[in-house]
Amino acid sequence: MSTEHNESAPQRHLPGHIVAALAQAGSPADSAGQSWDGRDLSGEGNPLHNFDKDDGSADLKVMNALSELRAGRGSEAEVHQAMATARVFIAVVAQLGEEAMGEHGFAADKEADMALVKIKAPDGRMALPIFTTVERLQAWHKEARPVAVFAPRAALSAASEECQLLVLDPGSDFTFVLRRPGVWNLAKQIQWIPSYQNQQIADLVHNATEGFTQLQAVKLAPGRGVGSRTKDGQVVLGGGSGPELNLQFVFAPKTPPNQAQEITRAIQGRLSQMTEFTEAVDSLELSLHSAPS
Repeated sequence: MSTEHNESAPQRHLPGHIVAALAQAGSPADSAGQSWDGRDLSGEGNPLHNFDKDDGSADLKVMNALSELRAGRGSEAEVHQAMATARVFIAVVAQLGEEAMGEHGFAADKEADMALVKIKAPDGRMALPIFTTVERLQAWHKEARPVAVFAPRAALSAASEECQLLVLDPGSDFTFVLRRPGVWNLAKQIQWIPSYQNQQIADLVHNATEGFTQLQAVKLAPGRGVGSRTKDGQVVLGGGSGPELNLQFVFAPKTPPNQAQEITRAIQGRLSQMTEFTEAVDSLELSLHSAPS
């Protein structure tokens, strides 16, 4: 017996700590906690850009963490740690508002508001693109204006815009995706441990599997969606959009398939009631195996 299937975690309401952080920021709008309506991002008086001496180049800690990940020596958690203090760029574009009536009854130009650029991931979720450099942002979207923010502020913006993913440098030679739990932890400015490496998650899974004697072992591993590829096809062991966690259930020999599936559903039900699990696991992949006779 060897079967597997995917279970994507249902979309969750924002946890209380994220809601509180958004409220403290001012409102669920931009990364500075200010409304986009009627904003002009040009000129020296731009209140969003607090990086006057910034030359627009990439944060060295982030670039080093990404290089180590690509080389197979680093981890997703190390990229997240580097982003905790990094400046990144978000993209904003003008959106036309209502037409105004000018003199003599003629329609005047429409007023332009500013809006964050968002994209849709392959699984249908919304994602907020962020960039390490101005050049990479402009190469990806020529009409967008770069706004410099600290990455945790970008994560708050993602949460306020109902984006579950942060996509770092889309269109470049290597695009890194930070999944929902990492985004939320970045917004909270606390350490993030991917679920497949998290001992607390392993303990929760162990608790959820108690009482099922036919289940001989449960192993945690990265899901097939954790890995990614560079533009030239190099495999990278991180930076993918999910599934994030693979649970491998090993059943006793000759366990009937229908019984194994029933046990699996019961365990899923227990896990779905654990808030700590559902907030820390972006998406789940299950594998059912039979132990050797």
